[in-house]
Amino acid sequence: MPRVLVTGTSSGFGLAITVELAKQGWDVVATMRDLTKRGELDRALVAAGVHQAVTVGQLDVTDPTSIERAVAELDLPNRQLDAVVHNAGVAAGGAFEDLPETDVRRIMEVNYFGVLALTKCLLPTFRAQRRGRIVIISSESAFAGQPANSPYCASKWAVEGWAESLAYEVEHFGIDIILIEPGPYRTSIWENSPRILPKDSVYLPLLRHLEVTVEALVAKSAGDPADVGKAVAKALAARHPRFRYAVGPTAKFNHFARGKLPSTVVRKLIGRYLGLGRVRW
Repeated sequence: MPRVLVTGTSSGFGLAITVELAKQGWDVVATMRDLTKRGELDRALVAAGVHQAVTVGQLDVTDPTSIERAVAELDLPNRQLDAVVHNAGVAAGGAFEDLPETDVRRIMEVNYFGVLALTKCLLPTFRAQRRGRIVIISSESAFAGQPANSPYCASKWAVEGWAESLAYEVEHFGIDIILIEPGPYRTSIWENSPRILPKDSVYLPLLRHLEVTVEALVAKSAGDPADVGKAVAKALAARHPRFRYAVGPTAKFNHFARGKLPSTVVRKLIGRYLGLGRVRW
């Protein structure tokens, strides 16, 4: 039975990925920063009849001690590890000028440096096995910038640049790097993320417009996180996986448009989609 480590599994994509991989016959090590929040995952596993295929553990990707402990509990190299799915992620909504530096750094620590730190601990095992797959849950935000979401977009651009570079270095050892790039989906990341809207912000008209507009668009068009779980399962099952998997209609459009349309055109299209022309400054 192949074994996989998944981060950020208490809800959203991580939960959906864990359930789908368990259903596909994987031995899943599902990790999360706060084990008191495992209830939703446990209920989903029981409902799917796969709770026996999943081990739940604590892992904070920003804490070196937590990473070392979680990797030690994998009992490597006595037991194999076939893949890791980097899903843990955070965000913060707001105009860049208004965002506290602590929020910006937190996003980069989790979404970027956390991926690097855990990968570095697992690479010796994958190299020794001469095989392994490193799956990174990226975003359509890696294709084009988004208003009031600059640190999150930056973290995804950064992790994709790192992943493209790492792929050159590890392919000789039979290690595949895979990027999963979803569009808008119904997950708790935005509900649980701080929204910075200072009453005296010069950007307040834009921020208020986006708060209403984005929520309406997500409610109308956001997909089921199960789609992302299936995309990860498909990539891990593929004999020769693609480097990028865009998931959802807007992500697929952005994937197609990347490098083909000028950035100014893309920005105008996104602005029109978000109704930015209606903002009264």
